[in-house]
Amino acid sequence: MSDNSVMVYIQQKEGKPAEVSLELVSKARELADKLKVEVSAAFFGEKVGGEVSRLASLGADRVYIAEDARLKYYTPVPYSKLMNLVVEEYKPQIVLFGATTEGRDLAPRVASHLKVGLTADCTDLQIGDHTQKETEYKDILYQIRPAFGGNIIATIVSPEKKPQMATVREGVMRMAQPDNSRKAETVKIKTSLGADDFLTEIIERVMEEKTVNLKGAQIIVSGGMGVGSKENFALIRELAQTLGAEVGASRAAVDQGFIGKEHQVGQTGTTVRPKLYIACGISGAIQHRAGMDGSARIIAINSDPEAPIFSVAHYGIVGDLNEVIPRMIKAYKARV
Repeated sequence: MSDNSVMVYIQQKEGKPAEVSLELVSKARELADKLKVEVSAAFFGEKVGGEVSRLASLGADRVYIAEDARLKYYTPVPYSKLMNLVVEEYKPQIVLFGATTEGRDLAPRVASHLKVGLTADCTDLQIGDHTQKETEYKDILYQIRPAFGGNIIATIVSPEKKPQMATVREGVMRMAQPDNSRKAETVKIKTSLGADDFLTEIIERVMEEKTVNLKGAQIIVSGGMGVGSKENFALIRELAQTLGAEVGASRAAVDQGFIGKEHQVGQTGTTVRPKLYIACGISGAIQHRAGMDGSARIIAINSDPEAPIFSVAHYGIVGDLNEVIPRMIKAYKARV
């Protein structure tokens, strides 16, 4: 049986889909519309059936479900077995996973079993044509990702075998507005899982909440190499605190040890779309711009009037951030 769909593996926590999976269902809908096929989802867990309507609202046409108390938490062997079963039975042409710890563990297992290609950490996906050795392939998946340390953007194709598979970074795909009138077919998968499939047992899970939430921030104040030092980042933090914002950073600032990697914005960090993004002392390399140019409003502060960051900024301030930021803080406090 073949559904020829664009399929998304739905990562779950306590039965709720992970945000990256919801982003991928939205992107799968876009890809499927171009291919004139359906969107399917593979969803495994203890009790997950109640979330089908949510997946449908974002574009899923069919959801393959496996429910079993032993599937409450991800473990590689049973999840790989189920994913292999679903893909082999229904033969989607594209399969997408989130580039999370779980997705990066599961996707290579499935690709190895199916003997197909897999592109990791994609930041964009498109449909297009490709010619290889005088053979023309129509409507294949362009798997787009940074390469060579983020210095170039590579487009990778694997046209000869299906499914075409990719893992996709969190936050790079825009989640669609839910359409609650949409419905999805539910197909229950017989698990047929035995004791031999559960070679490991999770005794305890220790979860640590993130201290930095760049994806959910409405305002982000980011610093780059122009900040000058770890100590000078106190100015970035002060502006962020004044505005009720999160603190971000460029890769160069992180690499210099000015701030931790959890604050990094860009293709090799977190992709963000806040209402306001303030870039302080950031030159604006393409890798950074690609991770924040979807922001609703961008203010750039840089002493170099030719800095690339000004090409995406709505408002630009040419000047020394050590003079500009204190003035911004003073002006804001005077208004409130």
